[in-house]
Amino acid sequence: MKKILSFALIILTFALVGCGSEKKDDDKLKIVTSFYPMYLETLNITRGVEGVEVVNMTPPQTGCLHDYQLTPEDMKTLETADIFVVNGLGMESFLDKVIESHPNLKIINASDTPDIVPIMEDGVPNPHVWLSLTYAIAQVKNISAKLCELDPSRADVYKRYTLDYVDELTTLRDEMHISLTMLPNREIVTFHEAFPYLAAEFGLKIVATVEREPGTEPTPQELAETIEKINSLPVKIIFTEPQYSAKAAETIARETGAQIFELDPIVTGEAKPENLLDYVDRMLNNTLTLAKALQ
Repeated sequence: MKKILSFALIILTFALVGCGSEKKDDDKLKIVTSFYPMYLETLNITRGVEGVEVVNMTPPQTGCLHDYQLTPEDMKTLETADIFVVNGLGMESFLDKVIESHPNLKIINASDTPDIVPIMEDGVPNPHVWLSLTYAIAQVKNISAKLCELDPSRADVYKRYTLDYVDELTTLRDEMHISLTMLPNREIVTFHEAFPYLAAEFGLKIVATVEREPGTEPTPQELAETIEKINSLPVKIIFTEPQYSAKAAETIARETGAQIFELDPIVTGEAKPENLLDYVDRMLNNTLTLAKALQ
């Protein structure tokens, strides 16, 4: 009778432990990324490694995460994640909530490396570091190093794919420097605070910003100041972004005669494995746009 009771207790214990939890295959690794730039960087490090799944948490059209609110679907996605890759520097304002809700979730902060020195604006770091090729490379190396620590059995593969992608980004950076270094006009007006790192990388000077935060219309005073700055430029150009309405920029263009071109901060896109080189392609597009506009 004692043996039967003991056996029954063991069965009951296993049943209770399994209750309400989904058993994970120990050889499987699910990596969730906060938004599209982190997805592209992580995707290139993993490149279809067997047993590794990379999922982007936010919808394709989300854009920057400045005021993003977590949804029940996001929380459900994170429940099954092993690793969460974030940009950091305040981009993911919801991160404290994620840590509180999922204390065992491993978090990789892509910008948490001494190789990245943030640009400070009003005492707050600008988080758009991936738009500097040098800092995008630093983020990729940092994510890779942390992945190797957390998943050492696949470290050799991660390292190999990281070297391949860093080579691609380094080539891209060299090509962009050749294309942009000798441009005669270097002063630009951008749509919002996405491009200081790109400007710093290639020696451009941002003289005005149409909207400090996307979707926030400039005040009449800010509008007048931007118009005045544009009128003082030898080449009147405004760079808008494909993710946001160009209404304010169009108003300024009518007042100044400025031309409108489009620069892509690469914050939106379909999270598909075939988009491995989307960052490279879109940065090359940005190079062509800048070269055409600033000649």
